[in-house]
Amino acid sequence: MDQAVAADDLVFERRDGVGWITFNRPQARNAFTFAMYERLAGICEQANDDRSIKVLALRGAGDKAFASGTDINQFREFRTPQDSIDYENRIDRVLTTLEQCRVPTIAAINGFCTGGGAGIAAACDLRIGTRSTRIGFPIARTLGNCLSMSNVSRLTALIGAARVRDLIFTARLVEAAEAASIGLLGEVVDDLTALDQRADEIARLVASHAPLTLNATKQAVARLQRRLSRDEGEDLILMCYTSQDFREGLDAFLNKRAPQWRGQ
Repeated sequence: MDQAVAADDLVFERRDGVGWITFNRPQARNAFTFAMYERLAGICEQANDDRSIKVLALRGAGDKAFASGTDINQFREFRTPQDSIDYENRIDRVLTTLEQCRVPTIAAINGFCTGGGAGIAAACDLRIGTRSTRIGFPIARTLGNCLSMSNVSRLTALIGAARVRDLIFTARLVEAAEAASIGLLGEVVDDLTALDQRADEIARLVASHAPLTLNATKQAVARLQRRLSRDEGEDLILMCYTSQDFREGLDAFLNKRAPQWRGQ
């Protein structure tokens, strides 16, 4: 059942060497289910083996969001501390598969790009936005969870430690102009129509270039960026996900009220 649902919620099609991945839950601002994460990883693995795929381009269905992170309902199934470790390990595995994909990856971002959605965008090679793009990790005011070491490391390499602290501590969403100025976006276009056109142009351009040069560049950049191991961050994950605050944040989010944080 999960695979059938994922096939509808995450659509994959190929045109002229470009693999288009569409997050297809516009009614939920394209929030990710676990099945969608696994399908995304599977497509990246397919691109590693299929030489006819030259580029992967990621986008969100509708006009409201690229992706708003993990569907909150997925967290309601958590019962043990190991559930939180397994969850972050899953996200790390999927985003690492995306980041290390053989082919260049392009995120075409319109509207909200938050939480896990922002993590997906950060793992892509190129990011294009529109004037309506809003990017951030508002977890300090929503659920009270934390980013994994891999996510923190990837984001720090992209925009620097000071800006990572700023984004997390303030829980704000960065607008398009600022996102471009700090490296979260490489380019900003006017609207969704222009975004689709520009993403297609860039994807076709990149697809026409020497694949070994592109792959070598991806690997060279990755070798410059040391990643801490998952084990080095497990204590932080457990501190947040097994806390009373996380349960409070989850209940408050689902019931549309302000959480009462206690630091416990």
